[in-house]
Amino acid sequence: MLKFFNLNKIYQYQLICLAFLLPLTVAGSNIIILSIILIWIFSGDYKSKFEQIYSSKLLIVSILFFSIHVLGLLWTEDTGWGLHIVKKMWYFLLLLPVLYTIVEIKYTKHYVSSFLLAITITEILSYLVWFEIIEPFKNATVINPTPFMSHVSYNPILAFAIYLAVHKILYNEKLSRLQLILYSFFTISMSINMFITGGRAGQVMFFAMLVILVFQYFRSQKIKAILGVLILLPSIFFAAYQTSSIFHSRVDVAIDNVVNYSQNKNTSVGERITFAINSWEIIKENPLIGVGTGDFPNEYKKVNSINTPQLIPTTNPHNMYTLVTVQLGVVGLLSMLAIFYTQIKLSLQNNNKFFRDVGITLPLLFLVIMWSDSYLLGHYTTLLFIFFSSFLYKNFEEN
Repeated sequence: MLKFFNLNKIYQYQLICLAFLLPLTVAGSNIIILSIILIWIFSGDYKSKFEQIYSSKLLIVSILFFSIHVLGLLWTEDTGWGLHIVKKMWYFLLLLPVLYTIVEIKYTKHYVSSFLLAITITEILSYLVWFEIIEPFKNATVINPTPFMSHVSYNPILAFAIYLAVHKILYNEKLSRLQLILYSFFTISMSINMFITGGRAGQVMFFAMLVILVFQYFRSQKIKAILGVLILLPSIFFAAYQTSSIFHSRVDVAIDNVVNYSQNKNTSVGERITFAINSWEIIKENPLIGVGTGDFPNEYKKVNSINTPQLIPTTNPHNMYTLVTVQLGVVGLLSMLAIFYTQIKLSLQNNNKFFRDVGITLPLLFLVIMWSDSYLLGHYTTLLFIFFSSFLYKNFEEN
């Protein structure tokens, strides 16, 4: 029956819709993903699909990363939790390969524009809540106006959207005057929005994004790039610190939590430090292949009861590197890093400025924020990573 439809057009409409729904709704994006996968499975032409998958270095390391999680079930004691983790990793086995085989480079601008439109809507609603023009809804509060997701996911996604908008302003010569004004306005408003919401990881990602952007702009002028960073970052930080009460407060609290860690172990920052210290005890005992895909909660509970019994044990150390290393050891960590290495390597070999710049920026930003949380486990950030990975690196591998 599918042969009577133009599958490519159906796929492209679905992908554009997925880009739009990605930062807005879990249910909506999951419905689109399910429909894409079902059509992909029943549309045949399997030989061509698997040839594309087999010939892609990125997909090979992605599937390897997933497969090591499955192998980790062999030496785990808590198979139930292990299956829970494996389920969260399915993006790397199925979704990325499926999307990779159906995306088309010529539609990249439509994917990106649809995503930016959704972020713009989210940002506008965030301001309406913040100014108390509309009542807070879903996750939003007046103090922390992130309507469709928590600030943990919102701010990193917002930082990446700002990067895409600035890149379009700097390098897209086809923008009309009106488009240039609109992109510039929303870039500024999104940047302000970054500091009226409480996602510290996203704010760190924002500053990291600025560093990358400056060095990409002054690619062959390192002195200017360094000077630009030294001027731009402190200026924005000082302005945000002086004008945003929530940013001011969270910076002060973070500094106090680190400086006075022994008195602040039960805080957001203090807990992350404690998780890292306790997890290191597990890693030292199981460095090569870890404790197994499902045994982090149980093993952490044992160490926590000895080192920090006054604190509640966790099932997630809020650090992707720590989680993977505890579960799967150095082998698992290297398999994860291989994904980012492959992305950066492919991007450096690409002569197209958009795909080279954005292709390098995406993994670098995730390498930064994964120190503060397990961003390859959450729906919104993992889907962002997978969706953009599906077309950012296909351009080079097709050449």
